[in-house]
Amino acid sequence: MNKPKVVITDYYYESIHQEKAVMAEIGAELLDFQCKTEDEVIAAAAGCDALICQFAPITRKVIASLDKCKVIVRYAIGVDNIDVAAAEEHGIYVCNVPDYGVDEVSNHAIALLLDCAKKLTYLAGQVKQGNCSYTTVKPLYRMEGKTLGLMGFGRIPRLVAKKMAGFGVHMIAYDPMINEDSAHALGVTPVSFDQLLRESDYLSVHCPLTEDTHHLFNEDAFRAMKPTAVFINTARGAVVKEEALIQALEEGEIAMAGIDVTETEPIPTDHPLLKLDNAVVTPHAAWYSEEAVKSLQLKAAQEAARVLTGQPPQNPVNHPVKR
Repeated sequence: MNKPKVVITDYYYESIHQEKAVMAEIGAELLDFQCKTEDEVIAAAAGCDALICQFAPITRKVIASLDKCKVIVRYAIGVDNIDVAAAEEHGIYVCNVPDYGVDEVSNHAIALLLDCAKKLTYLAGQVKQGNCSYTTVKPLYRMEGKTLGLMGFGRIPRLVAKKMAGFGVHMIAYDPMINEDSAHALGVTPVSFDQLLRESDYLSVHCPLTEDTHHLFNEDAFRAMKPTAVFINTARGAVVKEEALIQALEEGEIAMAGIDVTETEPIPTDHPLLKLDNAVVTPHAAWYSEEAVKSLQLKAAQEAARVLTGQPPQNPVNHPVKR
C-alpha cells in the first residue's frame, strides 16, 4: 500500500519537526517546498493526498490539478489565499487553525488601542526629541465610559471584550452571525454596522476578509465615525481601503489608527501610513508568540492527519461532497 503523500507548499518557520512527527505516526510521506506561484504549487503538489499551505496561491487552477487531495489546511485563521468554493466543488476540505493565537491577537489589539488612546508612541518620540511636555498630545480623553465597538464577534473579539471589561468601557458589536445571548453575557450590545460606526470611540476590527468585507471600511465608513475615534485593525489589511484610512487620518475624520495588517505586506518603507504621527503600524505580528507558533504548526499537521485517517476535520471552512 502506498504511503499517503502530504505536501507543505510554503512556510517561514525555523523547523517542521512537529509536522514530520505527526505524519510519521500515520505512516505518511511529508515533502516541503517554498512555492510562490501557481505553477510551482501545481508541480510540488502533484499526486498529494493532503496540502498544508501558508501564503502560496491555492487557486482554482491549482485545485483542478489535485486529483487525489482530500484536505487543504492553512497555517492561519484566514483562508483568503485559497479558492474555497473551487475546493468544495472538487470534494476537498479546506481547514484553518482558528484558535492558535487568540490570546496573542486579542492582547495585541488591546495594546494598540491603549497605545493610540494614550498616544504613547507619539509621546515616546517627543521625549526622544527633548520635548517633555504633556501638552504635545492634547486633547487626550479618559477611557472610562467610552464606547468600544467590535467589528466581528468570533473567538478573538469575545476575548477582547472579556479583557476590556475591567476598563469601564461600554461595549457594542456588529456581526451578522452574532449570538445575542453570548454577547449580552459578556456585557456587549449587538448593534447595526451603521450604529457601530457612529457610536464607537474605539473601533476594533476582527472580521474575516471576504467579498462582502473587502474595503468595508471606506470613505463613507470613516466619514460616519467620530472625529475623536480610534480605529484598530488586527484582522486583514484589505478589509480597509487604505487610501480612505490615510485621508481620514490626514483630514481629522478620525483621530488615531493602530494597524497590524496592510493590503501589501510587508508594508513598503515609503508607505504614507508610516509618515503619519497619528498612526501606529506593526508588521502583522499580532499572532506571534513562541507558544502560538508551535501550536499553529502542530494543529495544522494534526488536522491533515485527521482527514487522512478517515476522521472528520475539526475546523472545516467548507462542506465538500465526497468524491
